[in-house]
This record gives sequence, structure tokens and C-alpha cells, in this order.
Amino acid sequence: MTADGPYVLRAQGLSKDFLGFTAVDKVDLNVRRGSIHALIGPNGAGKTTCFNLLTKFIEPSAGTILYEGQDITREGPAQVARRGIVRSFQISAVFAHLSVLENVRVALQRQLGTSMHFWKSEASLTPLNGQAMALLDQVGLTELARTPAVQLPYGRKRALEIATTLAMEPALMLLDEPTQGMGHEDVERVTQLIRKVSAGRTILMVEHNMNVVASIADTITVLQRGAILAEGSYAEVSRNPAVIEAYMGSTDEPLKGAH
Repeated sequence: MTADGPYVLRAQGLSKDFLGFTAVDKVDLNVRRGSIHALIGPNGAGKTTCFNLLTKFIEPSAGTILYEGQDITREGPAQVARRGIVRSFQISAVFAHLSVLENVRVALQRQLGTSMHFWKSEASLTPLNGQAMALLDQVGLTELARTPAVQLPYGRKRALEIATTLAMEPALMLLDEPTQGMGHEDVERVTQLIRKVSAGRTILMVEHNMNVVASIADTITVLQRGAILAEGSYAEVSRNPAVIEAYMGSTDEPLKGAH
């Protein structure tokens, strides 16, 4: 274990007020090392605000954030990214007219120390081809390496975004609605991909699709009106009367699915 025992990320009393409206209210969040931790809740529950606080896109009104036992509450997005906390959209913007391989090479370019050297020839990136292809193999895109990203189906584009996220060598991946807008086949493919890439990493994800959450999340934190309503395994939270009422407006039947 490292400095913070079994937990890689901890939030203590995390709060955010916007002009008198409390979007996140005294949240205590403990993300266990090596787990897939899902943050769920009805619309307006504060999930996105909580994610923005954890990745330092907005500053908390109160509370502390600890990563590997270090207080990162006042650090900026770039600082926490260098620590190994990588949010999918932070670095996974797909360049539509570059090939799938070229997109991953761009994400890997920082290893050469030339990420800001725009006058460098394309040949300078050739040493990254092997690593880029290995990442594409990991996400099932090897056969599409030469395809322009703009031609990818939506689900495959999300797989490319995950590959570019992996290129940053994250210790903690934060995935914001990874299956949003997908058809059933793509949802299943990306769900299995998340399970695969979680090996040796910690994943914190916001996700609406309860089937996805049920199948891969080790721990689920349920937010309502900015506060934690329940936490536990899917079996535990799906039978919690307060959670059922928050999603369904009734406590008559277990929570089975929500989008």
C-alpha cells in the first residue's frame, strides 16, 4: 500500500456552491485502488460537478481532495494530470482527419519531448508506431489503424478516445458517460473494453446506463441533490428504498435500469 492505504483518491467534505445553490454538499468519497467505482444519480444530482471538482476544472467551496495521500485541493488540471489522474475528454479529443494511428501517436508524443515542436517532421514520430499499435490492439482497433478518425462509427470513436487516454499512462482514469448515445452493440463493446483496460488501474466513472454499472462496477456511489444517498455494491444500492425512490418515484420494485 502507498501513502493512503487502500484508497487512491479521497474527497472529504467536498462542497460546491453557485450563487447560493449547493451543487455538491459535503461529499465524502473513497475510491479503492484497483477498483471500478461508478458515480450515479438522477439528472441534476451533482455528478458532473463532482467530476469537475475532482479533476480541478472548478475549485471547491469547501473540503479537501487527496490523491495517494497528497492534498491536491488547490492544484490545477495540468498538475493533477501529471500525477496520473486523467479524465477521458482532457486528452482524448479526436482529430477527425488524422488516421486512428496518427491520433494515438499525437497522444504519445509527449514521451519524445516534442509535443510543442510543430516544425518537426512527421518522421520524428515513427519511433512511436510500435507503442501506438500496441494500444490500438488493446482497444480492438488494429485493423482500422489507417482509417481517418472521421470515418469511425461512434462506438469505435469512443474506443479511440480510450486509447488516447491510455497513452497518457494514467494511474486513475475518470470516464465521463463513456457509453452515452450508443446503441446496444457499441455499449457492450465499450463495457468490455473498460473492464479490460481496468487491469492494473483504478477507474472512476459517471454512467447513466445501469446495465453497464451493474456488470462492471465494484462500488457504486449514488448522488441526489449533491449529497451521497447510498454507497455499496450494485446488489446493495439497487435494493435500497431511497435509491429506488430517487430513480423510480416509488419503492415498490427493485431498480433494474435507467438511462
